[in-house]
Amino acid sequence: MSPTGHFSHARVVNRLRDALGAVLEGGEQGAWNAAYVIHERAAWIPDVFVAPGEPEPSKAGAGIKASEVQLIVEVVSPGKRSQDRDRLRKRREYARAGIPVYVLIDDYDDQGAVTLFTGPRPDQADWEDIHRVPYGTEVTIPEGPAKGFVIGEAITGPKRG
Repeated sequence: MSPTGHFSHARVVNRLRDALGAVLEGGEQGAWNAAYVIHERAAWIPDVFVAPGEPEPSKAGAGIKASEVQLIVEVVSPGKRSQDRDRLRKRREYARAGIPVYVLIDDYDDQGAVTLFTGPRPDQADWEDIHRVPYGTEVTIPEGPAKGFVIGEAITGPKRG
């Protein structure tokens, strides 16, 4: 069984995509999932991302160019390999690609945490600002087409512990 097959993971991803889709409805941007985001030779399938409703596909047509993406949200999957991928590798790759906002929703970080990464530094594969809060504390997207969107208990579920 794939680690992303866990119901708790799917529930958060679906809540997030539905809520973002409702906020973005009628605009030029949309909430996406199940599609590749491509930067140089790297390709990822984020849990949810915001990009144009009619994005320009990558050269080979395999996915969406990272330059079209305004926000990526990953919901950490169970298992050490998956956690390392979402917390470390994707964090660096999204910064390297210049994705403006990265949000990490992590059931496995203490009693649950949401981390907001903004100000990508592509040359350093890092972020200018990193803001981590426990579940139960709202995180507001500070920029882009989803500016003002709140990630709180309606998305993550209640505070743990």
